[in-house]
Amino acid sequence: MARKRAEGDTDADVISRLAATDGVSDDEAAAMGMFLLFAGHETTVAAIDEGALWLLAYSEQWQALVADPSRVDAAVEELLRAPGLGGGGIPRYARTDLEIAGVHIREGDLVLLDNGAANHDAGVFADPDRIDIARPAVPHLSFGHGARYCIGAPLARIELQVVFSQLAARFPALKLGCATEELVFNAHVLTGGLTALPVTW
Repeated sequence: MARKRAEGDTDADVISRLAATDGVSDDEAAAMGMFLLFAGHETTVAAIDEGALWLLAYSEQWQALVADPSRVDAAVEELLRAPGLGGGGIPRYARTDLEIAGVHIREGDLVLLDNGAANHDAGVFADPDRIDIARPAVPHLSFGHGARYCIGAPLARIELQVVFSQLAARFPALKLGCATEELVFNAHVLTGGLTALPVTW
């Protein structure tokens, strides 16, 4: 931040602009940089990794997208919904006493909201564990809901739509270059993703 402030080039990048903004401390600018890198970059990289994997692992879905590029919006929504099979959770604290499915939750208790489980609710999504880019549009919870809805969701959708539409157009014969069992997920970052995705075309 000291170097950015000294350079004073406010057109160079976001961090330079933050450095030139009155009232923004070094700690605030560094935190914003971390948020941008994590929420604005790593999550999209992981979504591209996993989306390509799911499409190629279910080759009929890949061929459906290649045959009809207008399905890219539906494909992106399905790729956002389907891979999250649970195991995580968004921490929240109960604001009042309540009971859910026979479990008593007291005001102030920590509750984990599992978006992945919600996205696989058979009462909402028919055959929820299956990838289907022709699935009728039903809102999913991958970006959250309400006041906590991800502000980067529109950008993420655009990025994914561009990536998968261009990938299908440029590499229609794309196939996985190894067995899915050989793929390694990155355990060193919170967002996951693959360490590599070998392909052939």
